[in-house]
Amino acid sequence: MNVHETYMQRCIELALKGKNSVAPNPMVGAILVYQDKIIGEGFHRQYGQAHAEVNCINQVPQYLHSVIKDATLYVSLEPCNHYGKTPPCSDFIVQNQIKKVVIGCTDIFEKVNGSGIAKLQAAGVEVIANVLEKECRLLNKRFFTFHEKKRPYIILKWAETANLKMATLTNERLLITNSFTNNLVHQWRSEEAAILVGTNTAKADNPALNNRYWTGGKQPIRLVIDKHLQLDQSLQLFNQEQRTIVFNFLKNEVDGNVQYIQLHSNEDFVTQFLTSCYQQNIQSIIVEGGAKLLQSFIDKHLWDEARVIANQDLMIKEGLNSPFFSGELIQEEEIFSDSIQYFIPGK
Repeated sequence: MNVHETYMQRCIELALKGKNSVAPNPMVGAILVYQDKIIGEGFHRQYGQAHAEVNCINQVPQYLHSVIKDATLYVSLEPCNHYGKTPPCSDFIVQNQIKKVVIGCTDIFEKVNGSGIAKLQAAGVEVIANVLEKECRLLNKRFFTFHEKKRPYIILKWAETANLKMATLTNERLLITNSFTNNLVHQWRSEEAAILVGTNTAKADNPALNNRYWTGGKQPIRLVIDKHLQLDQSLQLFNQEQRTIVFNFLKNEVDGNVQYIQLHSNEDFVTQFLTSCYQQNIQSIIVEGGAKLLQSFIDKHLWDEARVIANQDLMIKEGLNSPFFSGELIQEEEIFSDSIQYFIPGK
């Protein structure tokens, strides 16, 4: 790593501290360097509050304020150049007379998308862009997918037996994963905007779709597909404790914390669903089943990541087969009897 990359790596580390609190904004980290020493650090802490650049510069000790204008600012994402919930960071940088800014990657949000860099350069600031660009984009893979593909980032998740079965052929509940893996799954839920299940899963399992086994992080929006509104209102999904969206063919309606969104039966359901979620500003979704629903995303090539949990000690004679898919294995881990494989779509 060269010196710019080393400092940018620190920006990425700082940005991750905002992981569960800044969405739908991107995670951003920033540092200010003077004579090879970091004199200020900051990250975007909370959606609607000050951005990383502002927190970084404001963190510089009083006795070093006179050298801010001669320091180099490193930031993992292009500074914003528009008024949102906070003023433009590009203006703040110019006001502090900083002469050099090193940027990890361009912000593709339509209100920024190069205009932050352009404003800095117009003010005479030297800008070095695309330092650790791949890593900085990966940091905000949900944000980039949402704005570039106009759909949420899709994570497929399921659990299976050692012989690739997801469920029994009866209504009997099949407990596949151990308690430690369950805690991890609830952590995953806390990291995403929403969680999706289909009608059969909702009916058979009566899931709460919350992150009760994990402390910290927000509760996901509950999404359920119930095309013909067959689900019993006594199910936990309708307990009003979390925002819930029911995608159906019959009505548009809001009932407290439960919203009904009508889709069209004569159009592709998955595409409609993703477009509707984009319109609802839902940036990421964990699809938790069942097999038919998971397969529908796989068949349309509309997924970004798959997390497959397998219980190596459990086999059942007859059962519902796991989804069929191909992907690139990028990570594996074991939690006692469970193995977890992480995939991305193959190239």
